[in-house]
Amino acid sequence: MKRASNWTLLVVLAALLLAACAPAVTATATSAPTLPPATEPPTAVIPPTAAPTLAPVSLAGPQAGTAMKWMDTSVLAFVPAGEFLMGNAAGTTPQHTVYLDAFWIQQTKVTNGMYKQCVAAGACTPPTQELGAPQYTNPEYNSHPVVGVSWDQANGYCQWVGGRLPTEAEWEKSARGTQAGIFPWGNDGAACDFLNFANCIKHTSDVTDYAEGRSPYGLYDMAGNVFEWVNDFYGETYYNESPAQNPTGPESGDYRVIRGSSFETDIDQADAALRHFMGAGNTRRDVGFRCAVPQPKPLAPICQVTPYVPGVSSLPQGECALPVVDLRGQYCSKGDGFVTMNISEGAVYELNRDDYSCMETIVDGKRLLTCMGPRSYENTVEVTICNASCTTSSSPAASSAVCDPGYVLDATTGMCIYSPIASQVGVAGCPIGYVLTDRGGVKSCALAAGNDGLCSAGMYFDTLYGACISPTGMAEIPYGISNPEIAQSTYAGCAPGYTYDSSFQCCQAASATAYPACPAGTTYSVEQKACLSSQVRLSGPGCVTVQATTLKCSEPVDICSKIVYEPVCRRNSYACVWDDKNDKCEMKE
Repeated sequence: MKRASNWTLLVVLAALLLAACAPAVTATATSAPTLPPATEPPTAVIPPTAAPTLAPVSLAGPQAGTAMKWMDTSVLAFVPAGEFLMGNAAGTTPQHTVYLDAFWIQQTKVTNGMYKQCVAAGACTPPTQELGAPQYTNPEYNSHPVVGVSWDQANGYCQWVGGRLPTEAEWEKSARGTQAGIFPWGNDGAACDFLNFANCIKHTSDVTDYAEGRSPYGLYDMAGNVFEWVNDFYGETYYNESPAQNPTGPESGDYRVIRGSSFETDIDQADAALRHFMGAGNTRRDVGFRCAVPQPKPLAPICQVTPYVPGVSSLPQGECALPVVDLRGQYCSKGDGFVTMNISEGAVYELNRDDYSCMETIVDGKRLLTCMGPRSYENTVEVTICNASCTTSSSPAASSAVCDPGYVLDATTGMCIYSPIASQVGVAGCPIGYVLTDRGGVKSCALAAGNDGLCSAGMYFDTLYGACISPTGMAEIPYGISNPEIAQSTYAGCAPGYTYDSSFQCCQAASATAYPACPAGTTYSVEQKACLSSQVRLSGPGCVTVQATTLKCSEPVDICSKIVYEPVCRRNSYACVWDDKNDKCEMKE
């Protein structure tokens, strides 16, 4: 009996030694876990992986204008610490030098689509539907700036995304840079190709429409479209008494500052140094906001996001019969010129001009498109009308929906599901969307930039490290890497309306409608279940282009004589012409 016991012990010891010498298996996520409904606890558990000891990382750090996606589908731009000239030496805005700490700020104004996400999460209240403003609930205007919000509503949204409204000084530096330009784009005169102002199009526009008018840090609409709330109380003489470092405005006051200009303001109001004010409880159809995030925290990833098609706009394959287009006529109403046409039911259309707007109605069972053109002169617009079953993509592969690194596409739901991987390098290297890093001889996988050139939300691409990293400078934050213990101890939690799920290591929304939708400048395609760029023009075998002319219905307002640069004049050729002999810009006859 004693000898049998010894043999048994030897067998057990041998088995243990064999198990210890077996090669380790690296777990790699190849498909997305199916998320349960938000109201049910998750059941799947991603196995943890041991974290190796890694050498410190050398970082370049974010540079001026570095872009970083954020949790509300916005993109933040980095503004480095340093001095700039604030004010324009006129009236209540004497020019003075101000030093600001570094901060991040949203590239665009907060859109209707972004704001809807906050409302769905229960962290924001709906805006006031202002007379003359686009319908907030209409998805067609998801990329337009949200308006009809008070200062408290705007600041509440910014707190929801982990930031606040920018100070007046932060806003002005973001708009003008360190060279004290008159306008965000420099000193070239204001014109309708740089910004939406002076009733060029008479209403709000997509916040990504005016790329030529971006500020030195890549910010859109720092002039035009709508005014913006900032954090400060208004003080008429504050510039004479403000501190030289990080001014935050008066301690109290009757009004809050609004900056920028709107689609209705005149050419002399587009100066980026101008100040305005309004009661904090007031709302208007031409006042919106954007947020600053001075010190972005490492928020946990959101469990599911919408896929996108990088840099291409397409329609599904199918029959390519040309749509029917029937020009009906022209007319004037209250000084505006209109042109009407009947188009096929189900057709999609697009204008080649931003200074036209169209509205659809059904008259006698037919789809009637009525387009309004610029005032004061006869003008022609090209309207492209396409059969919605035809493709506009040159390559089917180019129109495939993709996810950011750290996510995989769920074929059942059509959503991108957060699916972190083991950090250890497998036999085949790192999966697609990750890069191989060597830290003191220890090789591991780290998150790479996505198909759009940006990292997943909450990360920026560090040029020295060669991978995506948290703006806190912590390379160990396990975004895209499966390690529940480290994730729970390093993430700063989730935004209100989301709950951290330690099993999936991500933020699960209490409401499905609170998950991020399409970012500004893109629209959701039901057919492709993805976000498509709205900046790519329609074209293809199933399209026709017609010319529609609106009448001159009022006396012209001269916007051309104030343009002093020939290139700017020529870019506004729909209204202006450059007189070479007299070297000046003039209105067209």
